[in-house]
Amino acid sequence: MATKDKEAEKEKHTAKEKDQHKEKDTHKVKMHEDHAAKAKENDKHDSKAKSGNHKGTGSKDHELKGTNLTKEDRKFLEEHSDELSKSTMRARWLHSADEHEERKGQTLATRSHEVIQHWAEERQAEPATVPNTEHGDHLGVLRFNFPGYGGRSLETVSWDEWFKTFDDRELVFIFQEHKRDGQQSNFFILDNPNREDG
Repeated sequence: MATKDKEAEKEKHTAKEKDQHKEKDTHKVKMHEDHAAKAKENDKHDSKAKSGNHKGTGSKDHELKGTNLTKEDRKFLEEHSDELSKSTMRARWLHSADEHEERKGQTLATRSHEVIQHWAEERQAEPATVPNTEHGDHLGVLRFNFPGYGGRSLETVSWDEWFKTFDDRELVFIFQEHKRDGQQSNFFILDNPNREDG
């Protein structure tokens, strides 16, 4: 009987540890989202202050330094240069799942469905949205539900729904394949030229 009590106590302790790890992971994701939102807001403030809030002026602060750009990428970036983050303007752009980072920790950007879906599936992440953030018949805030990262507050959606919203808002997917230390990275943000939350 004492052995069964010890086993039950051990299982209860293990379950409690798992819940604590999930809470920590959820906190890390929230901190990451807060940091990304603050960086985006700072970029917005800097851009308005330096450009006098004129669209398309291409302020020096938002100079186009991106690499691996197609003609379409360049046109999009030039049209929205004052509305997009510095990271978007300086990133290496990818267009197929066969293209990759040149170095660990490099900031990457894409509007390619293939690249985004491949990146998410490598991490077993599902397309998702934050419930109650819908805009009419469009999804609200777009996210990914990563296994083990406390995605209970997210609603899983189809890739078609996710990409329709992504395209309609003209979003840019900013991401990393690996952290600087070589570990796989789950980092991503959605940059929006209309400056609403992706």
